[in-house]
Amino acid sequence: MAGLEVMSPLVADRIWALPGGAASVKFFQYLVFRSGSGGVLPSQREMAREYKVAPSTLSTLMEPLFERNLVLRSGGGERGGNRYRLHPLAAKYSSMDEMTAAFTKALADMKEGRLPGLLLPEYQAVPPAEGEQPDLRIA
Repeated sequence: MAGLEVMSPLVADRIWALPGGAASVKFFQYLVFRSGSGGVLPSQREMAREYKVAPSTLSTLMEPLFERNLVLRSGGGERGGNRYRLHPLAAKYSSMDEMTAAFTKALADMKEGRLPGLLLPEYQAVPPAEGEQPDLRIA
């Protein structure tokens, strides 16, 4: 099926709890939308132009994402600039098979220290057991 994309629930389920404010969360959603399969991102200049912000503002929006390893950067592009990509566990993929292969490689790379792990907030409360109804009340 053409155009079908899959994304890990690891990030989507916890994105609301990220520190760094709503602007970075919104910008992260743009990055996921704008990324290629596997998390490849355009240049900082191109992203700033598309997102309609100054490059310095873009850097501010990306900093909390770098700190959480949601966005990874590597130096040494053709002009010596940084290249950006989403962490493999936060990227979208063109198929479930591609995502499974990328996750398998990413987990092995993390175990070997070649890839940093995601630094996402943990759940503060245990979700209800399957089949249990939450105790909801009208205030």
